[in-house]
Amino acid sequence: MASVDKVASEHGSAYQEKSQSNATVLDERRRAALAEIDNAPFSWFHIKVCLVAGVGFFTDAYDIFAINIAATMLGYVYGKNGALSTWQSTGVKAATPVGNLVGQVVFGWLADRVGRKRMYGVELMIMIIATFGQALSGQAPAVGIIGALIVWRFIMGIGIGGDYPLSAIISSEFAAIHSRGRLMTAVFAFQGWGQLASAIVGLVVVSAYKSEILESAYPAAKPVDYCWRILIGLGCVPGLVALYFRLTIPETPRFTMDVERNVIQASKDIENVVTTGTYVVDEDAPIQRVKAPRATWPDFRAYFSHWRNLKVIIGTAYSWFALDIAFYGLGLNNSVILTAINFGNPTTTKTTSLYVWENLKNICVGNLILSVAGLIPGYWVTFLFIDTWGRKPIQLMGFTVLTILFVIMGFAYDKLTENPQVTKAFVFLYCLTNFFQNFGPNTTTFIVPGEAFPTRYRSTAHGISAASGKLGAVIAQLGFGQLINIGGTNKFVKHIMEIFAFFMLTGIFSTLLIPETKQKTLEDLSNEEQRGYITGTSLTR
Repeated sequence: MASVDKVASEHGSAYQEKSQSNATVLDERRRAALAEIDNAPFSWFHIKVCLVAGVGFFTDAYDIFAINIAATMLGYVYGKNGALSTWQSTGVKAATPVGNLVGQVVFGWLADRVGRKRMYGVELMIMIIATFGQALSGQAPAVGIIGALIVWRFIMGIGIGGDYPLSAIISSEFAAIHSRGRLMTAVFAFQGWGQLASAIVGLVVVSAYKSEILESAYPAAKPVDYCWRILIGLGCVPGLVALYFRLTIPETPRFTMDVERNVIQASKDIENVVTTGTYVVDEDAPIQRVKAPRATWPDFRAYFSHWRNLKVIIGTAYSWFALDIAFYGLGLNNSVILTAINFGNPTTTKTTSLYVWENLKNICVGNLILSVAGLIPGYWVTFLFIDTWGRKPIQLMGFTVLTILFVIMGFAYDKLTENPQVTKAFVFLYCLTNFFQNFGPNTTTFIVPGEAFPTRYRSTAHGISAASGKLGAVIAQLGFGQLINIGGTNKFVKHIMEIFAFFMLTGIFSTLLIPETKQKTLEDLSNEEQRGYITGTSLTR
């Protein structure tokens, strides 16, 4: 009996030694594979990732900000006295950010749970269906069209929300160290083109229906009804173009390696992706799981119980919250702000069809000017400096400048809007806020959460941070809608600017909690020891 025990003990020791030896080899192989991704030259595959992810953000921005123009159109068709009520306008504008919040948390968690690839494309399908549903919505005795639009825009928002963590993490995990910031910025910059496209499409559609609007009795409900449906419905097109490529994009090797714990398959994926831009999965190949940290609730609590990790997610979440208070407070209400300062307002009688056409045209032109003069340049200046200046300095600079600009626009509002000549100065400052939102925290709050956490929690943490931002957007929209008319129509605008200045100031302090992520590997940023990350091997099947 003793000899049997001795043989079993020796066999167990031999197995442990072999397992430990395999673990050491696989641990080294993991680090070598990660280094291959981090040091890979920029290639066609990186461009493909940028385009596939970027088209989604183009669609996101188009769908979100088209309502800024469409809400005015809806007022002429379905509102009383040519305008939606405060609650109707707030509902159609706030429904999407509420949906975003849900989608960011749910899809962020699912991407860490079941994989980036398996969820990528699902969120785009939701967006396409919901956008199509909006364009076909109708009025009925038991169902109001505004209520139907709110439901559809909430569902669309869930899909858009899912796009944030998925696109951020996929572009981050495929990127090399030296170009990761620029790649993620280029993806996010498609948002600016989406906003511009919504203004251009709005202007084209309104111009195309000019004769019908002018020939119709005020408020030209029938032609304007065509206008908003075409404007919203065209948001399906870029999503349909991108859907196939999203469904066929490979799984990120980091997920395969650290979450599925299949180092051998991940190594093969890296070799194929880096050299050919494609990947092949052999269904019959043996799978050897390794023993490494796994995403569980106790592990999640243990990781974020350390202040060095907890402060990062607090910093990314609150910075995004503070930024979106102003970004969506303004972005979804550009037409209201432009009307409040009498920029480009029609000079004809308000209850004429000519006024309807001029007002819609001027709103589209105003949004186009804001996009070209502030939003788009801000993204691309960030693109130039993100990997040299770093994320943290750009975010600090952006919040500081925004604080100053909102203070000026708020406290000097009456002086800046007292006559048409001075109003141009206000519009210039307004364009500057758009510029420094994008050459500042709007871009960096998207990038940093996609870099600063371990692979098993990266998408979840990005989703939490992004959802915090959309909570700010919802609060801003609800507050904006209820505060704007205190003291008279659009009389509270100056105080809203002052409130925005306060939140920009708080963003400076939350930025101090985040790390600088430029030129660092994702694994170094995770605050976890990488040597010995793999502690053993499981059975092969």
